[in-house]
Amino acid sequence: MSNTILHINSSGRKNGSLTRQVSEKLVEQLKNSESQVIQRDLVTGLPFIDEQWIGANFTDPEQRKAPQKEALEFSDSLVKELQSANQIVIASPIYNFSIPAVLKAWVDLVARARLTFQYTENGPEGLLKNKTAYLVMASGGVPIGSEMDLATKYLVQVLGFIGITNVKIIDATTIEEDSKELIELD
Repeated sequence: MSNTILHINSSGRKNGSLTRQVSEKLVEQLKNSESQVIQRDLVTGLPFIDEQWIGANFTDPEQRKAPQKEALEFSDSLVKELQSANQIVIASPIYNFSIPAVLKAWVDLVARARLTFQYTENGPEGLLKNKTAYLVMASGGVPIGSEMDLATKYLVQVLGFIGITNVKIIDATTIEEDSKELIELD
């Protein structure tokens, strides 16, 4: 079966990052012979949304002028990556009780009305259905899933908002170094 995996790394550490190591193992476990893996390393930085981006985003797509299309071009490419993936692996350390700023920037760029969610008379509805997300989380002092863990709760909320409700949480701090299987595949 064809499988597209979007692998997102957000740790500021390239070397020695537990979330990077565990998420790599997870991607290897999820892959099959027909898998395509899209790598998105956020450590290189992402633009923050600004007034030009907001104005372009709230302009009807058919009415956008060239500078508005250009302002949304990178965001559009991130959304396409997310739309094309049926499995998303997000590797995130917890920094100061939350996610790294660069991961928040990614969230801002992909949470797009008409593309990843829509407003209905019953409230917002996520448009990215039938996907599975894996959150590979690590923290040096905040236990994953505890009251102090705002990062995992936030990511689950955001993913649900855009329609991804099948979310599996992996506490990278509990993974044995020689562990082969990180999750039970369906």
